[in-house]
Amino acid sequence: MASLSSPLRVCRGILKELRAIQGPSYKKSLAYSYVMDQFRKNKVTGERYCRAQQEAHHASHTYLCLLASTRNHLALHNLYHGKGERSPEEVANLVGLRLPTQPGGKGWEK
Repeated sequence: MASLSSPLRVCRGILKELRAIQGPSYKKSLAYSYVMDQFRKNKVTGERYCRAQQEAHHASHTYLCLLASTRNHLALHNLYHGKGERSPEEVANLVGLRLPTQPGGKGWEK
């Protein structure tokens, strides 16, 4: 298993994603209070090494990955979502190509 980042970094990442979803009032949400409560409850002390704490850290890391992936998916979906019928020129420009032109001008191209 790959090494997980620190719990503080994961907590900050989750809060960053919540802020991106809910805006500046994210601290008043139930999700914020739940995340903070879970991180405080599973805090590591020097005298204990607990499997439950590692499971909670892994679950929080997985949740952070889910939030970030969902945000990226929505951004890509909004960028490339079909906006109806597009002209061949628009489609070619979307993928970085140019349509060939008829040399000499036969009158049918624009």
